[in-house]
Amino acid sequence: MLILQTQTKVALMRTLKTNIPAWLVGVSLLWPGILCADLELELQTPVGKNILSWSPEQQLQGYGGMANIFPTRPITASGMASSLPSVAPDKAFDEAGLSYSFVSGDGAATTITGVGNFMQRMNTAGLIIVKDGVVQVERYALGHHARRPWVSFSVTKSVVSMLVGAAIKDGYISSVDDPVTDYLPRLKGGVYQGVSVGQLLQMSSGVGWNEDYTDPYADVAIAPLGGVALFRYMNQLPRVGKPGSVFNYSTGETNLVGSMLRAAIGNNLSTYLTAKIWQPFGMESDANWLLDQPHGAEVGGCCISATLRDYARIGLFALNPGVSQGGEKVLPDNWLQQSTIGSDSFAGYGYSWWLMRPEVFAAEGVFGQIIWIDRRHDLVIALHSAWSAAWGPDLEAELMAFIRAVTAGLAEA
Repeated sequence: MLILQTQTKVALMRTLKTNIPAWLVGVSLLWPGILCADLELELQTPVGKNILSWSPEQQLQGYGGMANIFPTRPITASGMASSLPSVAPDKAFDEAGLSYSFVSGDGAATTITGVGNFMQRMNTAGLIIVKDGVVQVERYALGHHARRPWVSFSVTKSVVSMLVGAAIKDGYISSVDDPVTDYLPRLKGGVYQGVSVGQLLQMSSGVGWNEDYTDPYADVAIAPLGGVALFRYMNQLPRVGKPGSVFNYSTGETNLVGSMLRAAIGNNLSTYLTAKIWQPFGMESDANWLLDQPHGAEVGGCCISATLRDYARIGLFALNPGVSQGGEKVLPDNWLQQSTIGSDSFAGYGYSWWLMRPEVFAAEGVFGQIIWIDRRHDLVIALHSAWSAAWGPDLEAELMAFIRAVTAGLAEA
């Protein structure tokens, strides 16, 4: 997760440690016998127990091959991709001349020149920059390529948020003010009684949750990924504040959002995403979504795998906002504006979007996955990465410096 308010981020990180989705730990419980033969490399222990400590080589193979390792459900493209034109050669962005500076945690100031050097330093496998609907930069490295899907981690949360908006427009969900128990009756009478759909999206339910990945007994390590077991587990958690009063990043709650949405629409999330966004907006390639078990339900908090160009199209869909190729509005009026207003409990988070500054927001996942959306400059930046760490202040400092330099450079062009 990324936010510009560095002091707030540091304080959050002391509590959260890292924004790693629950499935990364829980998956080892679901599929302890799955080996990684399809990764074209040999793992000596089960994938689920290794994924947090994959070597750089294993990351590069695994992040682009999730459907070969875990149960997934396809998200099908229509075959009629929306236009994503490239900039004219005489107006090309000065990649070699781009320069950015940042200060690391030890106080050292560093200046880097060139997009290629940024990608190398940040172990970025794919970078795309789209300004005014035109691709300014599209670069791949580390064996990655344009047709290969890449896992999104918590970027998925923001996509699920848009699907909640679509479900409201379609009449499956009445309002973000509805009690979540209206859609998940198994939560009635428990700690989620009185929590609204919007509060669940904002992670401000007031329900306690331990997302400390250094603790093998933390909620994130032992909570079920879905189904009745998830409902039972979440309902026995303690209440630590009134609904809407406390921000607490909880992967378990985003998994509840996925369950709620699936119950409301009476369908699989992959099918709904295909019908509402993937095909109407003209995504170029098929994608896939991690399931909580073989033939199960999509994990609401994680792991749509899609190509870099379709990451960019997700950003354009959110930027435009939510209008299909044929001009049909897929989302309610002002849904994206409403989604990108900070909650009363934390100004840096909306309906599953991280909020940077007015008119700038992002979908973010660990190990360097991001869709950055800047309404001010009609700008989308998307990355596929394989960072050596899930997150860290130095990684954030350099990434934010790069994005600032790109934004400034394009504004001056």
